[in-house]
Amino acid sequence: MDDSSSAVSGEQSDSELLRALVIKHSDRLQRFIMKHIGNATEAEELAQQAFVEAAASYKAFRGESQLSSWLYGIALNLVRNYLSRAPERRHEFVSESALDIQSSPDLSPEETFEQNQTIALLEESISELPENMREILLLVGFDELSYEEAATLLTVPIGTIRSRLSRARIALREKLRQKGLSLEK
Repeated sequence: MDDSSSAVSGEQSDSELLRALVIKHSDRLQRFIMKHIGNATEAEELAQQAFVEAAASYKAFRGESQLSSWLYGIALNLVRNYLSRAPERRHEFVSESALDIQSSPDLSPEETFEQNQTIALLEESISELPENMREILLLVGFDELSYEEAATLLTVPIGTIRSRLSRARIALREKLRQKGLSLEK
C-alpha cells in the first residue's frame, strides 16, 4: 500500500507543480511566443500546447535545467514548427526582374539632380524678368492667386493681369530656352 500511496502523492505533486508552472509562466510564455510569431491568437494556442506537451512529457524531464527553461525550450520548438508550416511566413524567392515592376515614389539620384538644375535655372530666369512680370508670375503661378485676387492686390484691371501674365510666361519660356531648357506647353 505504501507504494501505491507514494505513487498517488507523487502524481499529485507533479500535477500541483505543473499547475504552479502554468500560473507562474502563462502570460510570460504567451508574450515570448507572440514576439516570435506576431499573432496573439496563435500565440495563445501555442502556449497552451506547450503546457500540454510539458505535462505529457514531464516524466522525461531530467532536471538538468530549470523547469521554466525546459518549458521555454518546448515553446521554442513549437514556434519553429509553426513558422516552418505557416503559409503567411513562407517566402517565395523570385528573380531580380520582379523588381522591375516595382517603382519607388522617390526620385532617382539622376532625376533629383535634373530637378535641382531645372529649379536653379527657373529661379535665375524669373529673377531676370522685369519686376511687373515677375510679380504677376509669382502671384498667379506660385502663390496660386486667382486673376481677380491678383487684380485687387495690385489695383489693376483683370485684363492687365491677363496680358502681363501672358507676356511674363512668354518671356520666361524664352529665357529658359536660351539657357538650354525647353518647357512643354
